[in-house]
Amino acid sequence: MKEIKITDTIKYIGANDKTLDLFESQYVIPNGVSYNSYVILDEKVTVMDTVDARATEEWLANLENVLDGRTVDYLVVSHMEPDHAANVQRLIEKYPNMQVVGNVKTFNMISQFFAVDLEGKKVVVKEGDTLNIGSHTLQFFMAPMVHWPEVMVTYEQSEKVLFSADGFGKFGALDVEDEWTCEARRYYFNIVGKYGVQVQNLLKKAATLDIQIICPLHGPVLKEDLAYYIEKYNIWSSYNPEDEGVLVVYASIHGNTGTAAKKMAEILREKGAKEVVVMDLARDDMSEAIEEAFRYDKLVVASATYDNGVFPCMEDFLAHLKAKNYQKRKVALIENGSWAPTAAKQMKAVFEGMKAVEICDSVVTIKSVMNEDNIRSMEKAADELMV
Repeated sequence: MKEIKITDTIKYIGANDKTLDLFESQYVIPNGVSYNSYVILDEKVTVMDTVDARATEEWLANLENVLDGRTVDYLVVSHMEPDHAANVQRLIEKYPNMQVVGNVKTFNMISQFFAVDLEGKKVVVKEGDTLNIGSHTLQFFMAPMVHWPEVMVTYEQSEKVLFSADGFGKFGALDVEDEWTCEARRYYFNIVGKYGVQVQNLLKKAATLDIQIICPLHGPVLKEDLAYYIEKYNIWSSYNPEDEGVLVVYASIHGNTGTAAKKMAEILREKGAKEVVVMDLARDDMSEAIEEAFRYDKLVVASATYDNGVFPCMEDFLAHLKAKNYQKRKVALIENGSWAPTAAKQMKAVFEGMKAVEICDSVVTIKSVMNEDNIRSMEKAADELMV
């Protein structure tokens, strides 16, 4: 992998993984993912997190190359999820005099993952504590539930570097050229999205710091236009729409509900919607659908009735929205059913349990195949949605 330059004294030792098909066993990652780890070379050599077990040997080789015969004095553990902490025990065994830096919750979790004796090896830190390692001083800020309870971030004061744990991360290996925002957005809403309040709290802490570089645990090191990335996180974590537009999602058994959804999209475009995205929940990636739902300010859900309920892929979509704290949006409903359409009532009940979601009064009910009356109902629902 091409060398990733951070500073003269802070080195990148992470690894790319293009062999993993599903991140966290549920998110498709066609361009892979990076497991980021860093070393600060100073009077005390400090490793910032380890990597997933899938990349152990490459990571150890990178570490040894950077150390050039030196030993490791400290390991800072910012997040205990296995894609970052799988090699904690391996490093402790390799460098028996190394101290492990974490908070109380970190050490509780280490004992759950590893059978390792940390007697005399713990450096327990709390909010605002500092650790001097020579010319560098590390300051620790707790970030509970971003997105695990033990998470903390580290600010290096002399070079103004924020080691941001999973914050500001994205899908995609580092040797892949892709646009940051799309895959960072999909990563954020599907993994961290539920914890907007906690992210807002962390952003308030970050606002008090002079940050010149952000080093996340996934994705590229961020050095330029940091205000752009921070503003995106502010929008996402406050649940405000990022763009004006409509996501139309449908769950169709034989294609008739899909036809109606596409017609609704056509009507919305004719009425001046800035952007209209149509997704088939039975075939399109669910994490992409969740990302788009949070991106736009309006949503149309169209579902066939199935076993007196909602078609399963729509049910799954709604469950994901609820789990990720979907809010501050406007929603229109389309249902289909050959003898007893009930999908709209049940979808509406889910949205009513969400915060600040406005549901259009105009519900489109189709019985089997869309007709002219249905199209007129869609026109009415589109007018209401666009207000």
